[in-house]
Amino acid sequence: MQVIQGDVLKCDLPYFDICVANIPYQISSPLTFKLLSHRPIFRCAVIMFQREFAMRLVAQPGDSLYCRLSVNVQLLSRVSHLLKVGRNNFRPPPKVDSSVVRIEPRKPLPPVSFKEWDGLVRICFNRKNKTLGSIFKQKRVLELLEKNYKTMQSLQLTQDAEMGEEKMSADDVALLANMVEDLSMETGDEKEDDEMEMDDADMAGEGAASFKEKIMGILQQGDFAEKRGSKLSQVDFLYLLSLFNKDGIHFS
Repeated sequence: MQVIQGDVLKCDLPYFDICVANIPYQISSPLTFKLLSHRPIFRCAVIMFQREFAMRLVAQPGDSLYCRLSVNVQLLSRVSHLLKVGRNNFRPPPKVDSSVVRIEPRKPLPPVSFKEWDGLVRICFNRKNKTLGSIFKQKRVLELLEKNYKTMQSLQLTQDAEMGEEKMSADDVALLANMVEDLSMETGDEKEDDEMEMDDADMAGEGAASFKEKIMGILQQGDFAEKRGSKLSQVDFLYLLSLFNKDGIHFS
């Protein structure tokens, strides 16, 4: 047996096949993604989390707790809830209940750029109960996507070199370890909607209006305009990303 003393988030982990842990709950998100980015890929992890965090990990489309955390973790792994551990099982009892979860990394990883994936999911879950048609009409979203589009066009990327064709890497996954604040305990409630939809009259010139039509056309092509991020499955998000990338629209 080898004993390593130190901060698990800062230590280089050795090879392991199985991880079994009862962790400080404040490191739940970064530890989960550090494990998922570890190479070589381990067989499974059985970890006790705060119950609300655990239920977000296993939430399915349409569940009230379904969020970016759910989508991102389930893209990279199969997650199953094993058992609830009530607070009265501890002395002194904590203020929260716990749950034990099993995490099995997917092998191989999905053939998608994680930066692209998380860029799309972030937009869709910013107002997860609004329709995608409404979200992608927001001025901020359109300006971001148009900027990316023009950048990609100026670089004259070929289809083979597009980000959407790149495979997800361990480095991509590791980026999530720093997203503790917005991935760990999202409330699931929509933020105050202070974003304005961009009407054709607000568009600066024919080019911007044409770009908006392009985005709306992509959503309608996949029948996504009236759908909501909170109801989309992994397959839905992958299909939507492929439609955008096919037309040269990128999220990173």
